[in-house]
Amino acid sequence: MLAIAGRLIGKGYPTYITFEAGPTHYGIDNAKKLVEKAALAGADAVKFQIVDPDRLVPDKKQLFSYEVLIDRETGAREKIVEPLYDILKRRCMSREEWIEVKKYCDEQGITFFSTATFWDEVDFLAELGVDTIKICSGDVDFFQLIRKCARMGMCIQLDTGNATLGEVERAVDNALEEGCERILIHHCPSGYPARLESINLRIIPTLERLFGFPVAFSDHSPGWEMDIAAVALGANMIEKTITLDRTTRSVEHLFSLEPEEMRAFVQAVRDLEKALGSTRKIMSREERENSLAVRRSIVLAREVEAGEEVTEEVLDYARPGSGLRPEMAALLKGRTFACHLGKGHILGLSDIK
Repeated sequence: MLAIAGRLIGKGYPTYITFEAGPTHYGIDNAKKLVEKAALAGADAVKFQIVDPDRLVPDKKQLFSYEVLIDRETGAREKIVEPLYDILKRRCMSREEWIEVKKYCDEQGITFFSTATFWDEVDFLAELGVDTIKICSGDVDFFQLIRKCARMGMCIQLDTGNATLGEVERAVDNALEEGCERILIHHCPSGYPARLESINLRIIPTLERLFGFPVAFSDHSPGWEMDIAAVALGANMIEKTITLDRTTRSVEHLFSLEPEEMRAFVQAVRDLEKALGSTRKIMSREERENSLAVRRSIVLAREVEAGEEVTEEVLDYARPGSGLRPEMAALLKGRTFACHLGKGHILGLSDIK
């Protein structure tokens, strides 16, 4: 169990729902609109990505491929290949703009956090009062950055896409060595969108068992079936990408939720939590009352007289279950009836001597 901005996350607590807006915004106005939609939907947090492509991707010709949606009715897609630098450049904002987005999140009552890739970005997020930071899957072995975040006292969200369990263990060890025990492990299947064969939801309970920290599922698939399955398997946090328009010709929009779907998504998770219930079999008053209606009682197969011996031939079994249970029949045999009783009478203890 851990807390982000006072909200407890872990086994026994409601699923922490994060809407990812980092790859799907294109400027401050659009970013604030996504924040507004996320807050209205009832999400716990909205996540962004502070990225400086000039420092992170010096090779401006490095290519990246992804799919976009070109027809809503048929689901037809188109493969796009473009420089990674151009993709990252579209989501760049100044520090003044990030300050404004963080302030807007506070006003909307939704937690803001972000991915960071360089030391000064970590310091900047700390100055903003951000309580948690995301380490992207590409930095799972960038231990200098992990240690820097760990020393800041923030909750570290560790993305594990394209990482072996051994690499995840080393990343966790580096955070622990700096005194950080607020760690959340993200299972993030690779691909834009992720292939069904690569989603591997069964790793979720494995990650929780191996590392002992809350586990998140970062979804890169269309719809929300995989998210519902992840929660059922024990995911403590869900991270789902959102967009204002799924047909936007850029990375990750294809599998993102649009505004009219966001609230339904949150409600689906909350409904599932209710349906999952408890590991204990606890019957409600309504269930107990309903069970009596369909259970059987010991009844008389014919009329009997006072002092007559109880035998199998005079007993029958019928609904409702408001009388003696069928399992008590063996205890009644050989005893006598206390009074005259009619056929179909539901036996009680006062009817037997």
